[in-house]
Amino acid sequence: MPMEEAPPIIDISAFYGKDDTAKQNLVEQVRSACTAFGFLQIVNHNVPDSLQEDILRQSEEFFDLPPETKEKYNKGGMTPRNIGGRHLGYERLRAQNFEKKTDGDLKEGYYFGTDLPLDHPYVVAGKLNFGPNKYPEEVPSPEEFKITVKAYFASMERLAHDILRILAATLYLDENFFNDFIDTPIATLRLLHYPPQPPTASPDERGIGAHTDFGGITILLQDMIGGLQVWNRDYDKWVDMEPRKGAFVVNLGNLMMRWTNDNYMSNLHRVINKTGKERYSVPFFFSGNPDYVVKCLPSCEGTNGAKYPPVSVEVWIAGRYADTYGSQDNKN
Repeated sequence: MPMEEAPPIIDISAFYGKDDTAKQNLVEQVRSACTAFGFLQIVNHNVPDSLQEDILRQSEEFFDLPPETKEKYNKGGMTPRNIGGRHLGYERLRAQNFEKKTDGDLKEGYYFGTDLPLDHPYVVAGKLNFGPNKYPEEVPSPEEFKITVKAYFASMERLAHDILRILAATLYLDENFFNDFIDTPIATLRLLHYPPQPPTASPDERGIGAHTDFGGITILLQDMIGGLQVWNRDYDKWVDMEPRKGAFVVNLGNLMMRWTNDNYMSNLHRVINKTGKERYSVPFFFSGNPDYVVKCLPSCEGTNGAKYPPVSVEVWIAGRYADTYGSQDNKN
């Protein structure tokens, strides 16, 4: 039987309750979504609507700044000593180019990572996306911007922990199996702005080209404009991930697909903004502790064993960045 055309919307409130039957039903729904799509939307996740609205508003206020102001925070122009690594800060329009058919993807972004002091061993060692974040001073309320970003980041970390506990249950593992993985993680919050595509744009124009995510899980907040599409392999076509007020899109990354021996999907997705309106989204990429070694989960080996050798989170993620941005010297 073919799967449903679009990824499901799943109420995860049972995770926070005490009804074992409801929890098991939730686990089965999530397991099905992970094998069929690698994508789902979640509701009743305990993240306030007001915080979602605040982060989208702060994002819009930053991207409304003049280009020369935003460029002051360009992540390619910052040194590890003042930004905590070259992957934190502003990413200019068309910096990424996933499909290599145009001059680049029609979006701009701002990266925030796990906030650690300069003397933390991970920062001293130059591990990816660790260090003190840089916050723009030219937004209408710099302090409100900083408070909102920090609160949202912390909220996403908590939600990522909850989702991983649910995923552990779907994989017939103890709920706390991922505890070491979630400790001091490579975690990246991105504010993204997608300008509307001009009517005369090339048919190959993309807000972001077709790609899969690098890490463990992604938690995405999208505004109500739309434009996110997910590949449906059964129907052999792109399907719209319709925005739903208050919901988060959750998808699995390549690391999780590898970890599960390809039992779970890391699925292709893209953004095409033909609405004539500005689009904003806020993805949170959770990749785990950089020193954690990922090897095939015991419940996923099957009769043929592991398909992939063990790999550390840091080595895996750094390799995927290099694939996307080119050499280390060109990561602007």
